[in-house]
Amino acid sequence: MEIDLFAGIPVRDYAEATAWYERLLGAPPSFLPNDTEAVWELAEHRYLFIEVRPEHAGHAMHTVFLGDFDTRISQIAERGLEPAMCETYDNGVRKATFRDPDGNEIGFGGGPA
Repeated sequence: MEIDLFAGIPVRDYAEATAWYERLLGAPPSFLPNDTEAVWELAEHRYLFIEVRPEHAGHAMHTVFLGDFDTRISQIAERGLEPAMCETYDNGVRKATFRDPDGNEIGFGGGPA
């Protein structure tokens, strides 16, 4: 069974959010379905999208687990974004949580160092 994932993030300001997610993800959107949405393909059949929905902005919580955690977090820092919070769980798994301009939480997780 093939599964596609589209994880949505409600935002208030399209231009501001698009620019922020370009910095976070290191690339422009993969496609623009309309003038209120932008979509990034994170991996085959796995997408993150923003959509202008001001009444819901700031309530998303998504985590993406990475095989290249340290490299990716370093690259994000080079683009001027720092995590709002970093955690290491008892089993050594690490998580860096970023907050977009609306307060939506986008976390990146990685295996033990």
